[in-house]
Amino acid sequence: MVEKLQQDLDPQQFQSLPELIDYCLLTHSELPGFSCFGKTMQFKEVDELSWRFAKYLQNETDLNPGDRIAIQLPNVLQFPVALYGALRAGLIVVSTNPLYTEKELEHQFNDSGAVAVVTLESFASKIASVRARTSLKTIIISSLGDLQPAPKRFMLNFVAKYLKKMVAPYSIPNAVRFADTLKHASKPFVSPQLNRNDTAVLLYTGGTTGVAKGAMLSHANLIANLMQFRSRSVLAMDDRCESVAAPLPLYHSYAFLMHCFAMPFAGNHSVLITNPRDISGLIKALVRYKVSGFVGINTLYSAILRHPKFLKYNKKHLKFCGAGGMAMSSSIAEEWLEKTGCEIMEGYGLTECSPAVTVNVPGKVIAGTVGFALPETELCTANEAGEILLPGERGELWIRGPQVMHGYWEQEQATREAFTPDGWFKSGDYAEIDSDGYVRIVDRKKDMILVSGFNVFPNEIEDWVNRHPSVLESAAIAAPSDRTGEAVKLFVVIDAEKPSVDEIIAHCRQGLASYKVPKEVVFVDDLPKSIIGKILRRELH
Repeated sequence: MVEKLQQDLDPQQFQSLPELIDYCLLTHSELPGFSCFGKTMQFKEVDELSWRFAKYLQNETDLNPGDRIAIQLPNVLQFPVALYGALRAGLIVVSTNPLYTEKELEHQFNDSGAVAVVTLESFASKIASVRARTSLKTIIISSLGDLQPAPKRFMLNFVAKYLKKMVAPYSIPNAVRFADTLKHASKPFVSPQLNRNDTAVLLYTGGTTGVAKGAMLSHANLIANLMQFRSRSVLAMDDRCESVAAPLPLYHSYAFLMHCFAMPFAGNHSVLITNPRDISGLIKALVRYKVSGFVGINTLYSAILRHPKFLKYNKKHLKFCGAGGMAMSSSIAEEWLEKTGCEIMEGYGLTECSPAVTVNVPGKVIAGTVGFALPETELCTANEAGEILLPGERGELWIRGPQVMHGYWEQEQATREAFTPDGWFKSGDYAEIDSDGYVRIVDRKKDMILVSGFNVFPNEIEDWVNRHPSVLESAAIAAPSDRTGEAVKLFVVIDAEKPSVDEIIAHCRQGLASYKVPKEVVFVDDLPKSIIGKILRRELH
């Protein structure tokens, strides 16, 4: 039986994201909404500035409802202002990783058909390089210190320019300063006609196969997922009085939903962390704002635990810690609980699902699982023949629910391959669902290692290896083998004293079946990671 949403969480009460945004910013107008670099904006200031941006887009550009606008910003105050303004103007937002290479930017701009972009000065050189090969017409450039008070604004802009001092300044013809777009308070505005099922956002993902594709998320998808997420988050935090840190980038689907919609809906305060790799700065922000919680990934929790300032950090305000994006190491989760008294509630989601699908909840956390399905969400596992399996049987996780995307932008074949004829979305992840509905993600289907016909999942190996006292993190991949077809190759980052290869192998034999034991162990200084810290196994050889 699929759990229903409680009556006060009716997704039908909002017909579009602009309606939701109006409700959030007006209902909580006097409360702190977003903080960054020490500056806090109340929701009413975000409301005013985003209206000005919307009026600029409607009156001073050639953009029309349905046109695509890329937002290429890190976690700064400009992000929610630009996002809300673009949505209010009826544009489709294309959330873009600021660290994309020129090749990646060109692909995303052309694939989405983006005709406008909001970016930072420090990324403008890439825009200048690819502009002629794209459909970009409107280019809006922000300084790092925009929306900050004068002293901080000057300092941040000076630092940004100093760090880029070896790069020649770029002048982009007809580009507009972001600050200038906010001077249109008196301009008229006509609200566009929007349908719940219209595409609101394109979030790019590798999907289950192939190059990056734009997941088409409608207004209804995101509003439904907000309500689904809220049904669980209210069990962990209160409304209108919580400060929640945002170390994951806002262009990432989970932080996008949580901090751009779920936290404003609850009247909670988002503390934007621009550089999550600055662990010292992150801990300082946790202290300054008495942060109640945050969502991170395994590598972030590990880095915080090992930072000298963590020992002095008073953890009494922490009551909500979430995880997603990659599997949590059980050893890290146990250490975090021991040292903070706050359990990590691991969840699961995909960009194609807006993104939240499952989550653990306080008092019902089962370690090693990602919790159970959100309300209105159906889950099952299926074998290679497409047959739905019984509880406890391992197979590909299939999902149905109101948060599932409409498809991939202009990728009909990829969309057909991602769905079954009866509407199940095929996640590309292997999972097990127990009789109580708890889900354990085994691994990505494409990362599975086949050893003598046995399925070997890297997550299982890494979780055990990471329990070794000298291991910081590890990654397992497939290596060719004449004898077994494929064999396990293990990359290890050590903490202090370097163990021998034999010691690592012996540790593996204590907790893993013989065919799962690595045949090759390589010690490395670090592992390749995405911007959010997810280990990129595909870059290991």
